Amino acid sequence: MKKLKLIHSLKFRLFLIIVLVGILPSIILRFGILASYESKAVSNRSIDILSQAKMLGSQVLTYNYMTDTSVEIINAQLEQLSNIYDGRVMIINNRFQIVKDTYGLDTGKTIISEEVVKSFRGEEISKYDGDNRYIELAFPLKNAGTQNVLGVMLVSVSTDSIMFNYDYLKKNAQVIELATAALVLAFALFCASHLVQPFRKLTRSLEEIQTEDGEEELMISDYTETEAISEAFNEMMGRMQVIDESRQEFVSNVSHELKTPLTSMKVLADSLLGQEDVPAELYKDFMGDIAEEIERENKIINDLLSLVKMDKSAGSLNIALVNINELLEVIMKRVKPIAEKQNIELVLESFRPVTAEIDEVKLSLALTNLVENAIKYNKEDGWVHVSLNADHKFFFVRVEDSGIGIPEESLEHIYERFYRADKSHSREIGGTGLGLAITRNAVLMHRGAIKAHSKLGEGTIFTVRIPLSYIA
Repeated sequence: MKKLKLIHSLKFRLFLIIVLVGILPSIILRFGILASYESKAVSNRSIDILSQAKMLGSQVLTYNYMTDTSVEIINAQLEQLSNIYDGRVMIINNRFQIVKDTYGLDTGKTIISEEVVKSFRGEEISKYDGDNRYIELAFPLKNAGTQNVLGVMLVSVSTDSIMFNYDYLKKNAQVIELATAALVLAFALFCASHLVQPFRKLTRSLEEIQTEDGEEELMISDYTETEAISEAFNEMMGRMQVIDESRQEFVSNVSHELKTPLTSMKVLADSLLGQEDVPAELYKDFMGDIAEEIERENKIINDLLSLVKMDKSAGSLNIALVNINELLEVIMKRVKPIAEKQNIELVLESFRPVTAEIDEVKLSLALTNLVENAIKYNKEDGWVHVSLNADHKFFFVRVEDSGIGIPEESLEHIYERFYRADKSHSREIGGTGLGLAITRNAVLMHRGAIKAHSKLGEGTIFTVRIPLSYIA
């Protein structure tokens, strides 16, 4: 596992890249230079030998050497050419007989090879055998101005001197290459360790933050990347702190909201238990108060369960095609008894038929909360106006009331759980402070939006926008 971690580490990869970039070019360069040298040296040697052999070939024809091989001047030049280039020269007549062999091994023998045959056809042949280290040249012997080939000169020369220089260059190149490799390895190790240092600092800082021994904020600005990581981490930590504070506040609020009715019930129960011969009317009165506190506790628990269900089922809405006009009519009928108690006028106005893809249960709960709030936080003899409209993409539900309104500084907090703009009035009407949080969750689950406009003492307008087609 440690080996696998090492292989997948940034330090190892940087080390490997620097080594490859540093060493591979030198290896390629060595092979390229040596191959170039060998090719150039062989080419130059071939050209030199061919030019001298052609001059000698002209003299061979001039002195009619193929019929009389006793011409000393030609023999001397053939031996000289053979000795200088450590090679072998053969003169072949038009009957494919070897009339002269500087090695003295095959004189008088017949030779029929591919190179000789091609030369008798007028071609010049040059061949290099790198494995056996020799150059072979074959060219036709013919008088100037004629195309008649009278013979062929076949020259084979050793390339040992070239390969000696080649081996010398190769050894020197390898020494330089090894020295370069050592320097590259040291440089790669240094760079890899140095380049990952900011990431080590980043890891240490993160560990210190986790143990609460370091700075609250992270900032490693050695590289643009580490700076970006630091900024992203700080932003994430900020969001987490907000979430943690919100969670703590939520837990505190839940504890407070659940504890208050229990405290009231305990006080009422203790008062009854502390008295002897409690009158029936007082007993009935206290039990009625206890029943109200139980009902209030029940409402809080039900609303909390609704929020939990929405959080868990955020990705599993039961989407169906629903007639929104009919849905609003059902909601208005459901809340009508509540409105009649306060003598609130309910008005539903539909500008056009609307059918949309929604989760009927969740959206019905959200819209019911809005209409109920408009009734509960209204004035006596007030009114609630609900309207429905749509365009080609969305439908809009507007809930307007003539109620007590919401203070401007409270508008940004009204969707927070347990937040109440008017705490005293909320207690009187039995609000739990969770209705708008439930409403907002349901709207957002439908990829919608909700906005509130209000003036204290003049009423409130809630506008809900929901897509006609649900997009998962």
